[in-house]
Amino acid sequence: MANRYALRMDEPNSWTVFDVFTGQPAEFEQKPTVGIRTRRAEKLVAKLNSLDAQRREQAGRTS
Repeated sequence: MANRYALRMDEPNSWTVFDVFTGQPAEFEQKPTVGIRTRRAEKLVAKLNSLDAQRREQAGRTS
């Protein structure tokens, strides 16, 4: 399964977590994920991809 979220460098040590399907910045806890430090951005990408995989798996079970 393809990951939905990835990182894009804004400037050194400043990242945007974005939706690879739309190209738009992702939101986490109702906040845009723009201008985030490296470690936090990496953790957010992992978390958002995990949540998306769970959502897709559950959607597949109910279809």
